[in-house]
Amino acid sequence: MLRLQTFTPTDFDQLIQWSGDAAFLLQWAGPQFRYPLSIDQLESYMQGANNKDSSDRLIYKVVDESINETVGHLCLSLDRDNRSGRIGKVLLGTNHQGKGYGEQMIREALRIGFDDYHLHRISLGVFDFNHSAIRCYEKSGFVQEGLIRDARRYKDIFWNLIEMSILEEEWKRMSKAE
Repeated sequence: MLRLQTFTPTDFDQLIQWSGDAAFLLQWAGPQFRYPLSIDQLESYMQGANNKDSSDRLIYKVVDESINETVGHLCLSLDRDNRSGRIGKVLLGTNHQGKGYGEQMIREALRIGFDDYHLHRISLGVFDFNHSAIRCYEKSGFVQEGLIRDARRYKDIFWNLIEMSILEEEWKRMSKAE
């Protein structure tokens, strides 16, 4: 069983190890981080995060409780006034890809957003070439809303970003069906 636990400074080294090259870092983290990922960047990322009552950003490590090991990372940003959230910085550790963790971690983030924070809508962005992530998000109930053409630039190549979301009613229907 996967559990999302609060990301802390003791988790920095592992995330830095997983961060990959410049292209991979941009793919999973967006433009907030610069290659190479550093402790200073992660300290800035953590500022103001993880207060369950007031923060607009909840940062998690993803733990497989059956082996007591961190297998991934993600962030859930909150817009409490509009009851909206956004999942970002989704990363599975190098040795943990292809094991079915992706859908489990997304569903746990959705459970937290909809059940614990009573959100109405949760969105995310995914690059159009990341077919396995798109499938994972669709299996988790997300629907494609649109395409942002040439949203990010890596060297001389522009990447298209697919916007996806799931609404509270869709989550409830899906949860009851399981």
